[in-house]
This record gives sequence, structure tokens and C-alpha cells, in this order.
Amino acid sequence: MAGNPLDPLQALSAALAVPADSKEQAELLAALRESLEAHPSPIPILCTTLIRTVSGAGESLLKRWVLDLLHFAICRSSLSLEVRSQLATQSVDTLASLLNDPSVRTVKVVIQCLTTVYPLLFRTLCSNRTQRQQWDLLSQCKTRILDFARSPTTNTGVKLSAIKFVQKVILLQTRGISDPRLQNKNDPNIANVPVDHPFIVASALEAEGMKLLESVITMLYTSQDPDILTAIVNSWSILIKQRSSLVHLVVSSLTSWTPVSLAGQPASAIKSVEKSIRILLVHISRGPHGSAFGAQINEALAVQAQRMERASAEEKARKAAVAAAATEATRKRPPPAIPPEDQTDPKRLKAEVDSAAANSAAFLAAFDFTTLPIGLVTDLIVANLQAFSEPALMNLVQSYRQSRSLPPVPPAKPPQPPDSVARTEGTPIVKEEPVDPLKMDIDEEEVEYEPDKLNLELSGEEATANEEIIPVDIPDDLPFDLSDFKLPSPKDLSTDERIALMRGATTSNMGWRRRTYSIRPRLAAELSDAADKQLTALYSRQDALRQILCEYIMDDFPARLRLAITWMNEEWYNDRIRSAADPNWRPNYESWLNQLVSTYQTTLEGKVDGKPDSKDKAFSRFLLDLPDVPSDVLDMLRELSVEADKMHVGFTTLRDLVLERPSLRAEALRVLLDLTTHPDSVTRRAAINTVRRWVPGAEPLDSMIQSKGGNGQTNGEAEDDNMEDGQLPPEELIQTPYLSDDIQLPAEKSHVLQHVELLFALSVKIPEFLDEIFVSYGQMDVSVQEAIQGLITALVKSLGSNNGKLLTLMRTCPPGSESLALRVLTIFTEHGRPSAQLVALVKGLISERDLDARFLIPIIAEMDKGDILRYLPRVVSILNGQPEPKNLVRSVFSSVVTTPPQTFGSVTSNLPRVRQSELLTPAELMVLLHEAEKEIGLKSAIEAIGICFSMTDVFRSEILAVVMQQIVDEPVLPVLFLRTVIQAVTTYKSLVPFVSTTLLSRLITKKIWQNPHLWEGFIRCAKVIAPASFGALLQLPKEQLRELVDKQPSLKSGLRDYVTKKAGNKARVAGFLDIFGDDDNMPSSASSPATPVDAVMAATPA
Repeated sequence: MAGNPLDPLQALSAALAVPADSKEQAELLAALRESLEAHPSPIPILCTTLIRTVSGAGESLLKRWVLDLLHFAICRSSLSLEVRSQLATQSVDTLASLLNDPSVRTVKVVIQCLTTVYPLLFRTLCSNRTQRQQWDLLSQCKTRILDFARSPTTNTGVKLSAIKFVQKVILLQTRGISDPRLQNKNDPNIANVPVDHPFIVASALEAEGMKLLESVITMLYTSQDPDILTAIVNSWSILIKQRSSLVHLVVSSLTSWTPVSLAGQPASAIKSVEKSIRILLVHISRGPHGSAFGAQINEALAVQAQRMERASAEEKARKAAVAAAATEATRKRPPPAIPPEDQTDPKRLKAEVDSAAANSAAFLAAFDFTTLPIGLVTDLIVANLQAFSEPALMNLVQSYRQSRSLPPVPPAKPPQPPDSVARTEGTPIVKEEPVDPLKMDIDEEEVEYEPDKLNLELSGEEATANEEIIPVDIPDDLPFDLSDFKLPSPKDLSTDERIALMRGATTSNMGWRRRTYSIRPRLAAELSDAADKQLTALYSRQDALRQILCEYIMDDFPARLRLAITWMNEEWYNDRIRSAADPNWRPNYESWLNQLVSTYQTTLEGKVDGKPDSKDKAFSRFLLDLPDVPSDVLDMLRELSVEADKMHVGFTTLRDLVLERPSLRAEALRVLLDLTTHPDSVTRRAAINTVRRWVPGAEPLDSMIQSKGGNGQTNGEAEDDNMEDGQLPPEELIQTPYLSDDIQLPAEKSHVLQHVELLFALSVKIPEFLDEIFVSYGQMDVSVQEAIQGLITALVKSLGSNNGKLLTLMRTCPPGSESLALRVLTIFTEHGRPSAQLVALVKGLISERDLDARFLIPIIAEMDKGDILRYLPRVVSILNGQPEPKNLVRSVFSSVVTTPPQTFGSVTSNLPRVRQSELLTPAELMVLLHEAEKEIGLKSAIEAIGICFSMTDVFRSEILAVVMQQIVDEPVLPVLFLRTVIQAVTTYKSLVPFVSTTLLSRLITKKIWQNPHLWEGFIRCAKVIAPASFGALLQLPKEQLRELVDKQPSLKSGLRDYVTKKAGNKARVAGFLDIFGDDDNMPSSASSPATPVDAVMAATPA
């Protein structure tokens, strides 16, 4: 049905087409329901359509089916929360009307539906502020159901459903977790109600919820219905789980409860309620609230146990009294005295006997035997059965069965004689099934090595000794004589038949299986010197038997593990005995061990899913119990460990060998440590995880692993023919089958990781390894260093910025490892602010050593203003035209510069990371870049100023005006000042009036022409802002004005027109016209000697 869903419309139409309430309709609706439960997607459409038809309808099969389907859809189906909420919204009107239905069953189902509908609609209405009518309807339903719960005349089933609804209302109308990040969407409560909700008032609902809880507690103490009490107690388990604030109230109510209100109820009912309370109290004591209420709960449980024991004793006494009364009542009374004249009347006597029997039968028929104790009833039954003989009892049984038209009881079969007596010559003997040797016990005597005893058995002497104790159980009067009987001669068998016979015997006879592994190897030790041909034949037969045994073991290796271990131990011991006596002995142990191991490996490769069971440790246990493990087996374990689907077997076995076989510890650990450098990352990390669990503290493994890991990074050093000081000689470098003698440069990151991943993993537990990393880092090739910087990220993050060893290494980093220390500092500050300790450490390091300015970038935002002004030029000096330094400096500017007041708060809050008073203003930063241009370098300063101009939200026109005004007042002007002025007027045209009227005039008064570099910039600026600069240029002395127009002839015509239009003092105008004559062929600036600032001005925008 689940695989082939029915068409719901066709199935429903078919059900409606048959007679209503018929068996056929019930079957069709049941089939449709089963299909809808497996495929519930059509349920909302069906319920929405059918639910309207049941309101006001009479009791019918279809009505019950629709309500049950609606209950399933809302309460128990796998439909999404949104679909169930929509279905609840569409059906709440019908459910409200059905609360008044005359059918008890209908009302029960409706209340159960509303128990889920109420929280669904509550969740919806908390966010929907327009459905006031729906909330009112839901409140009316709640009021009606609460009346059911309070009314003493309500049907018990309806009342139980109503109590469950009340508990859901209490859960919803009490406050849950207020933190929205921790709220459970499946736990709606008044904490979800907005404060300004128009019609859902959280405070009123909370007060109502507490009153309902109080009424339920009152019902717990006053109700006389055990079912009601059990329902209340069982529903509180969810309440204490989701409302921890109410646990104290629940515990107090339960610990104070006594069964006073249940007086007169059966003892079993009272005991049921007591058990429910006890279970809930024990549950609370074992939960997260047990520590707070443990003492109170334990005391209540002790009191309850005494109360229950007392009630049990009273009930037993009551039953005993009832049983005694019944026994006394049924005891025969003496018959009445019969007059002598009536004694001879047999009719009268029979009538009186019949009357007494009738009275006794009537009494027994009216007697309630359930009041008697079970033991007494059992004794009475047995006594009555013993009063009849077996034939009489069988006759009574047959008569009773005939009266009831029951088939008669078949006669009992006579007891069968034993098999040895019952068997006749014609009876076939059933062959016994072969016994699985793994299901038989092999005791210590059978697996013990006892050559004397075995030799005795082989020679036949023991048979004679045992004849005395064999019981002779043969009758003397047998009809035949066996004294002259002789066994027939053995049948001649071919070689193939002999092998088949041995194979069959080995696989079916348990005794032979149990002795094969012990007798056959030892048999060879007892043979005398025979011919080589006979020995060869004997060895061949032995090998054939061993092969059979090997195949048998490998058919089910985990189950036959004990047999395999015993066999291998026997082979090893036999090899030692024979090798001592015969130097030419051919050992069997290693060859057959390799046979078992290779077969096991083949079995693993042949598994259907390609993977062994991760819980199967049979192979590991097998190798652990062997007397000797050859190197070939360790090589096989190495191979298993590098295969993804078999590595569990390899690593588990190697780990156990390291831990439990001291003689193999060094070799097994060497394999594991070799695997820590395997090229495959999965294998390598599995090996690292295996060995690092023994570090630190697990001696001697700890020392062995540390000595290995301590040299792991040396292969990453830059090896050269001429060894530098501090490098290890080649013989001390770590050598594994997976590492090359040297790294091909430039190194690949994956190759470097092979060398250092174990060292990094051990450094987490033993920070002293960090010393070796930093010391060796300076001797590595640049490509290896770059790879180390990327690979060390996870290690540094796991250690944390408060790790003392890392901080010490950063402060005392060896020469050549400064870039690694910088990488550590960058990792510490990538996603958070540096600590004060880290800032102080870097400041001290900068003051003591000549370190890269990049050390300052992560911490400069945490410095005070004085330090920022001190160190910022050093940071800016890293600019070299590349994008990476440029982005770094831009981020520094963003973090140390405050935004102007007009846009304060519009930028992201994570840019300024220090106190506002410690930040630089944009003007202070720009002035600093000009004042420190020599320290920074002209090219780097130009690039830094360009970064400022690109930050248009910070360096606006009014900021630049302040900068220019502040710099122009300085006694010594920076070389880049006029370049910045030109860039400012090019970027912001609104600055042209300020520059032309104020700035140029100030520069003229400062005799700017006396500084050749600045004079060249002045001329360029005048050209850029012309003709706005003409008024200021006329303030120049005639000699400087003539020089200016000589260098910029294009300004002559404009200046001439400007002077002519002004028409001021004629003599002065004539002097200007003399300078701005018509001769345009004067030497240009190209012929003037170049100044050092030309290269700087060449980049100035025109």
C-alpha cells in the first residue's frame, strides 16, 4: 500500500457509492486511510472539503472517519508546521460547533484535536494582529473544554481528554525561555506574544495559566477517580521539562500527596496512582533538578514506601479474613436428627438429600470466589481433583465435553520404552547431525600439550587400561554368539578416495577436528627415521590436512579464532622441537601463518560492500596471541592501513601490538610512525591520531614518538651540498618509505605537510616542539617557509593567543624566523582584537629589534595616539606599488582615523577599534604623511596620500582645505605639498577659489620661488587652476613672473588679456605688458635644467 498509493478522490467516491455504514464502506475507508497515512499530502484538501459536512450531521461511519482523519492530520501526521496550522485555521469553526455534539466519542476526538489546534493557532495569531474573531472563537472553545474538566457529571473519557487539554493550556500560558536565540519553535508560550499585541494580553493569559495549574493541583488532592489522578501525574513530566520555574511547585504537590481522597477505592487502583507518583519523583530526582530537590524527594519516597507497605499488609489481612469467612461458611454442618420411624423411608431420605444439595449449590452459585486468596483457591482445586480417581476424572471430563458439544479428549498414549529397547531390526536408524566444533567445549585437558599421554593413546596401551572401567551392559541371553565374529578386511581405496575420506572425516567428526591440530604436528616428532619417500608422503598428507583445516577456519574466521590460535601455537612449538633435533627441518609455522593472513586479506577484498566490520577485532586478537609475528605480517598490516576500506583493521592491529606486545612494540610503532608521513591525507591523519594519544606520559612510547617527531621537520630544510651551520647531517634526517631524501624546490605545500604534520599535532600537547619549528624555519627554503606559514594556521589557533610558549617564541624568535612570528601575530588578530599583553610584546619587540613594519599593522589600532603618530610612518613605508601592501595600509588608515562629525556613525563599527580620543583626525593623518615624507620615502608617501584621496567619505573637500591651511602655515613646507594641492583642486573643483585667493597668496608671501622644488609645483598649480590663479600671479615680483611665463608660455595670452581688462595703473599695466609681450618664441621650460622634483610632479594630474 505504501508503495502504490490510492487515488484519494476515486477511493472516496467508491466509498460514498456503497451503502452508508456498511461493512464494504468501512473496508474502503480503512484502505484509503492506510494510503493517506503513508502518503499524507492529499489530506489537507480532503479534510478542508469534508470537515464542513460533519457539522450538525448525525452519527455515521463517514463522520467518524473524517474526524479521525482530521485528528491524524493535525496531531500525528508528518505534514509541515505551516500546513497543519492552515488546516487548524480552516477547521476551528467546525470543531467549535462539534463540542456540543450529543456523541461522546465525537466530543472526545474534537477535544483531542483542539489540544493541538490551540498552540498552532496561538503561534499564528501572535504574528497576525487582524484575526481577532478567530482568537475569540478559540477562547470560547477553551472555556467550554474547561467546563468539561470541572464538571463532576462529565463522562470519564471526555474528562480525561479535557484534562490533557488543560495541561496543554498551562504549558502554553506560562512563560518559557525569553531569549529568542534559545527558544524552541515547537514550544509556543506567552514569551512569544508581542508587548503591543491588540487582543492577546500576555499578563492575563499567564494569570489564567497559573490559576489552571492551581485547579489541577486541587483536583489531584480531591478527585476520587484514579484514572484522573494518573492522567494528571503523567502529564506533568512534560511540564517540568519545559518549565523549570514550576518544578518546585510540582515537587511540593507530589511530596505532600496522600491517598485520602481515594478511600473506598480498590487497593490496586490506589497502588497504581502511588506508582505513577513514585515514577515521576524518581524521574525528577535523576534529572537536572535532582540536586535541588533530592533531599525532599528522597524523604517523600521513603514515606510513600512505608505507606504502600502498610496498605499492602492491610489488603492481605483483609483477603485472609474474607477467605476464612468463606471457608467457615462452606464447612459442612451436622445433618438434622431423623426420627426412627422415618429412617426406613428411602423416598423421604432422597428428597432431603436433594434439598440439601440444592441449598449447597445455590449457596456456592451465589458465593464470590474472587474474594478468596489465590493460594486457598489453588489448594481447593487440588484437593477436589485428588478426590477422584483418574478414570473417574476422565469420565467427568468426557461428559462435560459432550454436554458442550466439544470433541472428546484422545486417549493418553502409553509411555514409550527407551530407544535401545523399542528399536527393532526393521526400524531405520536416523543418522545424527554433525556437531559444530565451535559449539562444543574444548576443556583444558584437550588443548594441553601432553606427549606421554598422546603416545600411550597411539600405542593402544590405554585401551587395555580403560577396559576395566567400561560398563558391560549386554544381556546374557542374546540369541546369537559373537565369539567367532571377525571383522572383514579393509577395502582398498584409491588415492583420491583416501583424500575424500579424510576430508569428510575432518569436516564431520568433531573428535578428529579437535585432535588434528595437536596430533598431526606431534606425530612427526615420534616417527623413526624412515625413507625419504615415506617422509615426503607423510609431509604431503600433513599439508593436505593443514590445508583442510585452514579452509575450515577461514570459512568463519571470527567464530573459529580460538582454533586458529591453538593451531598456530602448536605449529610454532613443534617447529622449535624439530628444529632443535633436526637442523634440516622444514618449518611450518611461518608458511601456514602467511597462508592464514593472505587468505584473510583476500576475504577482506572479496566482501560485498568492500569494507570489514569496524567492530570486528578478531584479526587483532589472533596476532596478539601468536608466539611470533614475522615481518611479512607487519608489512601486510602496513598495506591494509593505506587502503581506505581496510585501514581500520590495520590501525587497530598495529595499535594493539604496540600496547600489548612489548617484543613487537618497536617494529609496530615504526610502521605507525612511517604512516604519519604517508602522501594520502586520510592515512596520514589516521596514523597521527593513533600515535599522539600516547603523548605525553605513556612511556616508553612517549619518548619513542617524541624522538621521531622531533626530527620530522628537518627534511623540510633547504639541503645543499654545502651544509650551513645548524643543519643536521643527512644521516640524522628522518627516513621513511614515503619521504624522498630531499624536497624538490620550489616546494609544494602537500610535500611539506608530509614532513611537518606529525610535529604540528604533537606541538599541541608538547609546546616545546615549537622551539624546533622556529629554529629550523630560518634554515628552510623560501618556498618551504611560505608553505609552513599556511600550514601552521590550525596549530596556532588551537593553542590560542594566551599560550605562554608561543608568546615567548614571538619575543625571542631566532634569526630568520621573523616572518613566522609575524604570521603567528596575524593569525592571532585575524578575527579579533589583540590583547594588551600581545600589544605590549610587539611594541617591545619593535623597539629592541629591527623588524618588518608589518608587525605593527595588527596592533597599531590598539595603541595610544602618541604611539600611532610614532609608528605610522614606518607602516606606510611598506608601500611599493603592489596591491597587497596598499590594502594593508588602507585598513590601517580605516582603523586609526576617525570619521568627520558630519558622517559619524555611518561607517561600519569595526573600523575604529580604539578609544575615540585616541584616534587621529583625517587632517592629522594627512599632515603626518607630509611631515614624515622623508622617513616614509617620497614614492611611498605619494601612494599613501593617494589612498587618502580614495577614501572620499573621510577626506572631503573641507578636510583637505584644513590640511592645506595647516601645512602652509608651517615654517618649512613639505616637498609634496603642492603636489597634494594640485591633486586636491583636481579632485574637488570647489577648492579652486580657496587655493587661488588664499593659498597662492600665502605662498608668494613666503617667497616660494626660493625653494626650487616647491617653485616648480607652484607654477604647475597656477597652470592647473588658471585663469583663477591670474590675480595671485600678478602679486609675484616681475622677475619671478617673467620666469613663470617663460616656463609656461601658454599663460601669457591669458595673463595679457586679464591685465588689459583690469586696466588699472597704466604704468603697471605697461610693465606687465612688457613681460607678456607678443614674443611667443621665448625659451620654454623644456630648456630649463631639471630639478629633483620633476619626477614627482610628472605624476601630478594636469
